[in-house]
Amino acid sequence: MLKDPTPDTAPEPSRPAPSPARDRRGTGLFRAFWRWHFYASVVVIPTVFVLAVTGLVYLFRFQIEPVVHADLLRVSAPAGATPVTYEEQLEAVRRARPADTVVSMTEPAAPDQSTRFTVTTPDEATRDVFVDPYSGSVLGSLDPDTTISGTAVRLHADLMAGPVGDLFLELGACWAIVMAVTGYYLFFRGRRARLRLRRKDPAAARLRSTHAWTGFFVGAGLLTLVVSGLPWTGVWGAQAQKLAAATGTSFWGEDHGALSDPTSTLDESLPHSHGVIPWAQEKSSVPRSTGDPARSVANVDTAVTVGEQRGLAHPMTVVLPSDDTGVYSAIGYAFDDPGAERTVHVDRYGGTAVSEYGYDDYSPLAKTVSHGIALHEGRHFGVVNMTLTTLFCLAVIASCVTGPAMWWRRRPARSGSLGAPRGRMPVATSPVLAVVLVLLCVVLPVFGASVVVVLVAERLLRRSARARRVLALTP
Repeated sequence: MLKDPTPDTAPEPSRPAPSPARDRRGTGLFRAFWRWHFYASVVVIPTVFVLAVTGLVYLFRFQIEPVVHADLLRVSAPAGATPVTYEEQLEAVRRARPADTVVSMTEPAAPDQSTRFTVTTPDEATRDVFVDPYSGSVLGSLDPDTTISGTAVRLHADLMAGPVGDLFLELGACWAIVMAVTGYYLFFRGRRARLRLRRKDPAAARLRSTHAWTGFFVGAGLLTLVVSGLPWTGVWGAQAQKLAAATGTSFWGEDHGALSDPTSTLDESLPHSHGVIPWAQEKSSVPRSTGDPARSVANVDTAVTVGEQRGLAHPMTVVLPSDDTGVYSAIGYAFDDPGAERTVHVDRYGGTAVSEYGYDDYSPLAKTVSHGIALHEGRHFGVVNMTLTTLFCLAVIASCVTGPAMWWRRRPARSGSLGAPRGRMPVATSPVLAVVLVLLCVVLPVFGASVVVVLVAERLLRRSARARRVLALTP
């Protein structure tokens, strides 16, 4: 006699297979974008946190350094006093430091500021020497790399780790693009999830909403700063410049008035030139003095006068001649107006302008990069740009804190898993997504190389059950 099947042995009714978009193991776009957002955060968070903090320090360098080094950077302006000439101040520096070579002079930006002379020591180190412009006395010197803002600049440039640090920062910048794009997708597609979480766990919902809304406002600015900062990078910047040169343009301009007998480029003639030479003029050629040595010899004050006559912006930096046939290069940086950047090279014999080079001579690409850099450094639109850049840096720091805090709350306790979101990017079934990913990999080669590493590593690790559990990999 046949018995009816018991509940324990009865076959389960067949169930429809879950759709790819709703598979809990994550083949849909939302979980895939969430996972790549997680991947990006591993590289981006430490990178942008350092960039935001050091950028904030650099942004306020003119407020920080005069407080920390008030004895060197601040002076008292006696009533009715007239500053001594720059040439007299130069001679005071040479008397105080006879073994050093003075390479440049930067004017005070305000009546209560000192004059800065940059010197190189016999062991090729760089020092900034400060002079009271009213008494002509030497106040002391600093190593520009060891100041608070100098250290911030070095960290911001390459983490003080040379090409390796530069490569890591470029990698973080590339993945920041992925983080911003995936973040916007998650923001708009995750509204319902945030509402459900608000009813289930209000504290977690507040943290998630804070991160989402901060990212919403930070994302566009992050993309802007990343794009405007890429020309500084060692791989993308160098390759983009080669491509630009092949098409007859450049990130930098050509100093057409100084090509007759160039001796060096402007940045080579001035050590520690960051913040002194406009970006687009760093690779411009420096001419020779062609005047008659028997005529009166020009000096630093002559260069400032000629620069003023040519409309250069104050405060100027004057690079001194490197030899008997060198020139005085008066640089008008035009802090908040890239359109006013100009340099005049002054013949040391007779004090006439040998050549002049400025914004109007830049290539269209160089003009674009100059404006992008000014925007990046928070100086293009005065107080407005500085305020928005400050708020942006603070928001980036907040995002770098709330992101890991969200992961910490949702990570599986005592499971050995990292708590990474499950999701596989459906590139094979989404041609548009595939094309966008390939274009990003081609345009950003460092990003492309890292994507290959990630995809190969995922494929290999899927073979291990333990790796799948720890990394939340789909089979």
